[in-house]
Amino acid sequence: MIVQRRVVTAVLAATALLLTAGCSSGGQGFPGDGGSTTPRGTATATAPSGRATESAPPAKGSVKVLRTVADGLKTPWGLAPLPGGGLLVSSRDDGTITRVDEKTGRKTELGTVSGVSPEGEGGLLGIALSPGFASDHMIYAYFTSASDNRIVRMLYDEGKPAGEQLGAPDTVFKGIPKGVIHNGGRIAFGPDRMLYAGTGESGDRGLAQDRKSLGGKILRLTPEGEPAPGNPIPGSPVYSYGHRNVQGLAWDSRQRLFASEFGQDTWDELNAIVPGGNYGWPDAEGRASDAGFRNPVAQWHTDEASPSGIAYVDGVIWMAGLKGERLWRIPLRGTAASAAPQAFLTGEYGRLRTVVPAGNGRVWLVTSNTDGRGTPKKGDDRVLEVSVR
Repeated sequence: MIVQRRVVTAVLAATALLLTAGCSSGGQGFPGDGGSTTPRGTATATAPSGRATESAPPAKGSVKVLRTVADGLKTPWGLAPLPGGGLLVSSRDDGTITRVDEKTGRKTELGTVSGVSPEGEGGLLGIALSPGFASDHMIYAYFTSASDNRIVRMLYDEGKPAGEQLGAPDTVFKGIPKGVIHNGGRIAFGPDRMLYAGTGESGDRGLAQDRKSLGGKILRLTPEGEPAPGNPIPGSPVYSYGHRNVQGLAWDSRQRLFASEFGQDTWDELNAIVPGGNYGWPDAEGRASDAGFRNPVAQWHTDEASPSGIAYVDGVIWMAGLKGERLWRIPLRGTAASAAPQAFLTGEYGRLRTVVPAGNGRVWLVTSNTDGRGTPKKGDDRVLEVSVR
């Protein structure tokens, strides 16, 4: 059921904005501002932000794959760790959600999400647990339907038989443009308990700069699907715009939001997101001299990244690369890179789709070799447990 949207009062918006100001790296409102105009290069980063009180992690890190948690997955896309143990993994093309026992690798299919219409890059994409999952047992999912991309929530009842554990989807938000390409799809609940969604411009470039369109945006919603209090325009779900295809969302320890974005032919991006920021597409790809656009924290040639999921661990953003077939490490000081990005696992596991914090200096890493663009090997696709620092 679609929740009726309402315009939030100025007092409520101002109050919520104060509460969530920690998610911003500076600036508010839609005019946006420019960042560094450092000359372009491969896997480059902007200069430190000058936050003298913030320390930076070591310039160089390390990665060690501890084990394969589970393999034989088909088109895995989203991953959500359960608070009591277990990993939920969505299948883009099958439209199913599977529970993986992270200790034994045993897989149990919860069920099929009705209404999913996979095509090209679309299908069942990101998943997230409700902020109140311990009591409401709700799973949120972003998927491509026959008419649009939408966000639904479903009751998870593990007491029912395998294959029947998902309740009927309740649509909380719809109308996001769909396409064979650029469907976005990552969803996550932020520190403010609001629901964030990265969308794509579905191949129609002009949508990214159209503030009335939901395509090429980061959206910020209440758990019920309404525009969240404190958004740049009251009554609008749009939090930032000028994006090509956002598939990674993560917050640092100070509640600042970062997002990864696919470029076209030249530059992929890691961005620090501010409310109302304009990130340039299609007028800019990578860094630009136009002060009206927000410049990326770091950028890569598209054959070295094509980024999807990101995770924040101990001062570092870890970014999964699809075409680049590598895991990127971007150390931060504030909202800027404190050292050049560093690549790991290059070509060892193929395309990398999703990376999620696992605690104690570890991440869960999901491969994406069965998505039609990879070269599957025996046992693909898989979830890996990886030590990172």
